[in-house]
Amino acid sequence: IPGSSGGVGSAALQLVKMRGAEVIAICEASKAKKVRELGADKIISRGENITKALGVMTVDVVLDMVAGPSFNDYLDVLKKGGKYGIVGAIAGPLVELDLRTIYLKDLSFFGSTFQPREVFKNLIRYLEEGKLKPVVAKTYPLRNIKEAQEDFLAKKFVGKLVLDPMK
Repeated sequence: IPGSSGGVGSAALQLVKMRGAEVIAICEASKAKKVRELGADKIISRGENITKALGVMTVDVVLDMVAGPSFNDYLDVLKKGGKYGIVGAIAGPLVELDLRTIYLKDLSFFGSTFQPREVFKNLIRYLEEGKLKPVVAKTYPLRNIKEAQEDFLAKKFVGKLVLDPMK
């Protein structure tokens, strides 16, 4: 899970861990301890050579919050028949792709912005049962939206930044 220290990434990490997956998280070295506490089995530091760290065709699924320059590395580590889910593109939405990679490895790609109502019911149930714990790094009054955006761009936190419109 590239981007496993962010709000969506930390939730994805917890959800796939609940399903029994072995989770390899990619994040800044300074965030590794907190990400491991969320359930990551292995941590790869951002900037580390992913293919070298994992080997070619060793991973079943990549849930990517990041994209950008490491995109092809994520495809290299996917096994034949692997699945690549894109949930965000914080490192850049434009990537270079050799289409032969998809058909020669029989990869499946999927995006994730819409989920059926049942998925949200399950999320609420997981929250109520304490199985899923939202990671809130910091809360800001709405009037401090500029500060929140600056902190978001600095990427020095684990979890989600929250704007409170009532403050």
